[in-house]
Amino acid sequence: MQRSISSLCLLIALLLIVGGAVADEPHAGPPLKVQSRDIQLKKMAPSNKPAKSESGKKRIVFIAGRPSHGYSEHEHRAGCLLLAECLKKAFPNVETVVYRNGWPRDRKALDGADAIVIFSDGSKSHPMLRHLGQVEKLMKRGVGLACIHYAVTVPKKKGGEQMKDWIGGYYEAFWSVNPFWTAEFAEFPDHPAARGLKPFSIEDEWYYHMRFIDGMKGVTPILTAVPPDSTREGLDGPSSGNPTVRSEKGKAEHVAWARVRPDGGRGFGFTGGHWHWSWANDNFRKAVLNGIAWVAKLEIPPDGVPSKTPTYEELRLNQDKPEPAGFDREKVRKKIRQWK
Repeated sequence: MQRSISSLCLLIALLLIVGGAVADEPHAGPPLKVQSRDIQLKKMAPSNKPAKSESGKKRIVFIAGRPSHGYSEHEHRAGCLLLAECLKKAFPNVETVVYRNGWPRDRKALDGADAIVIFSDGSKSHPMLRHLGQVEKLMKRGVGLACIHYAVTVPKKKGGEQMKDWIGGYYEAFWSVNPFWTAEFAEFPDHPAARGLKPFSIEDEWYYHMRFIDGMKGVTPILTAVPPDSTREGLDGPSSGNPTVRSEKGKAEHVAWARVRPDGGRGFGFTGGHWHWSWANDNFRKAVLNGIAWVAKLEIPPDGVPSKTPTYEELRLNQDKPEPAGFDREKVRKKIRQWK
């Protein structure tokens, strides 16, 4: 009965619209008569594909978290702007937009997105937590999701299961750890997100011992390294260590990974990114650009996503915090030169 009433209301509205359109049209002769016959209402099934952007280009939306930490640390906005610019230069068919200070207030910000990139603080401060329902709908439509550094961290009871499904794994308190260490990456899988990568090493806050989906279903590790045993010796705590971590000395750990969801959607997790200067490392930067391009379902070139190495002066741009007095610029420049 309720469905019949709803259908009748819709029919009346349609007749009023048609009648109004006819009434506004000048004409000669007797009054026009509007008739309808055998009108059928059909409920359209929701599309499982992302809506196309108005330009017809692939649309990648970056969500940069609020300022946090010190100078050149967790530079969410500056990092997103750099990555977005690299992607636009590498792919003529890509448009990017960067929202700062967390989840965008514009309710239409994610309309037409092919991929979402979140670079922000995590845990209870993760900007996605209050919008899990919205993200769930986007994931079911096949939108890609990439999370960088702290953004791979969500509470176990709010977001944990979703993150395992959407990107394949996440940082779980009292299970994962977040030490600073120099990771050495020597081998890479036969996967588009690993194209063009060459052996490299770099010091960063590499989280490891992730909580992955059972059986690593649909997950391909992209960056894997063996952490120093000293990083496993922390006492029990939400991030410092636990008995399982301490018992696995010498074990290789995955710090970047890609997942294909059962519906074909894609996810990417990358645990590095504490230091803003790390983006000057060509392989470090390429791994993330490849991952973002892959979740957006772009065709990645055989040598990976190309990008120009940013200079020290370029990396200083757009940072949230001013350079502190006495900052050793030459030390950073030297590190960048060593990576080339």
